[in-house]
Amino acid sequence: MPRIAVKRAGEAGPVLKLFYRIAGKRYGAVPEPMAVVAHHRGLLRTSVVHELMAEKASKHLPASVRDLAVYRVAIQIGCSWCVDFGTMLQRHEGLDIERLKHIDEYATSPAFTRQERLAIALADAMSGPTVTVTDEQIAELVREFGEDGVVELTYQIGLENSRARMNSALGIVDQGFTSGDACRVPIP
Repeated sequence: MPRIAVKRAGEAGPVLKLFYRIAGKRYGAVPEPMAVVAHHRGLLRTSVVHELMAEKASKHLPASVRDLAVYRVAIQIGCSWCVDFGTMLQRHEGLDIERLKHIDEYATSPAFTRQERLAIALADAMSGPTVTVTDEQIAELVREFGEDGVVELTYQIGLENSRARMNSALGIVDQGFTSGDACRVPIP
């Protein structure tokens, strides 16, 4: 149970009920972080708009590269909600979620491509107690993905750091998206 109770649909005004209905249709359940942030209407609106815009703008990198880096952040920070939700999103994108079990061996595992290894390494370098990204690492990423790709990757990793740290601080834990309990959305 989160440290701040979720705002229930019965307590919601018309705009929040609309957000909940859209989220429920899209994900099969209202994401708990949204229901907690709903206590602050302005930040909820900001968060929803920001998430939709970031999703729409992030199309330069292959989905597997971006999603694995974001997933790695969730693992490094220890956000079980983000791991649960991220696994569900990858499954819906048709990505191989079995290999997520081997993400700790990404540097040597044949389950990951060179591009994916580079992205996961950046996620590791950005997600510890201090940022350890090097000039050489960014130069290699630029050669692989171009400057716009590196900006997209870095942005998404930073965004997931924010989400994962906030969810962890508020005690928001896995919601059952990967077990099927919460996610009733059919896989495309």
